[in-house]
Amino acid sequence: MGFRDTPPTIGTGTLRADMWPRLSILAGLLAGVAAAALVIGGILVLAPEPGAVATSPPQPSASLTVLPSLTASPAPSAGPSESASPGPSGSPGASPSGSAALFHVGESAPVLVVPQVGGGTIDLANLRGKPVWINFMGTYCPPCRDEFPLMNGFSARLANTGLVVIAVDVKEDEGTVAAFAEGLGATFPLGLDADGSAAARWDAVALPVHFWIDKDGVIRDGALGGIGPDLMAAGLRTILPGVEVSP
Repeated sequence: MGFRDTPPTIGTGTLRADMWPRLSILAGLLAGVAAAALVIGGILVLAPEPGAVATSPPQPSASLTVLPSLTASPAPSAGPSESASPGPSGSPGASPSGSAALFHVGESAPVLVVPQVGGGTIDLANLRGKPVWINFMGTYCPPCRDEFPLMNGFSARLANTGLVVIAVDVKEDEGTVAAFAEGLGATFPLGLDADGSAAARWDAVALPVHFWIDKDGVIRDGALGGIGPDLMAAGLRTILPGVEVSP
């Protein structure tokens, strides 16, 4: 007995033999469409939103000690506001920040009244008529330590100009600051800003920071440290008109 050719069956129905190639082609197309859909879906999920740009927050310079606990407050004026024009070489554009606004250049200096290491009080108002260089610092700050010998040198060389150099330590006790000053042979007075209020008033949110104030009590230049003799000399030229200041 021979076998009859019977068409393949699916379920209870039958399919014509000539339909199999078509079904194979259709199945291949469906598989391709499904794969393409999965690829496109993955791209859409992973793609960033339009206009989104990956950024990282600015990091403070390794040469500065940031004081996050200080909150800057409006600076009370030490006297009537005076208009000021940028000084010679080393004025606002020469400071590392490149921003005169950061240091309130052209504005009257804020009030500064702090206890002095060794006794007495430092009061900036009493120094009106003299050029003043103020440095906010901390004994734990490596650039602050590096700058002291340079500041000593300028203080000694320019003593006959009436220049007053003042360092203000932020949030440390007197014993620590006195030992620091003695160890470096500081020749200028040091003040104590025990609670950080003076630094906040001056917007000194990182240490060290320098301000150069002219004899009329106007800030003429400022710089974030640590800085070298070139920038120190440039700042001093802005408050010592007619004086040749070399690094």
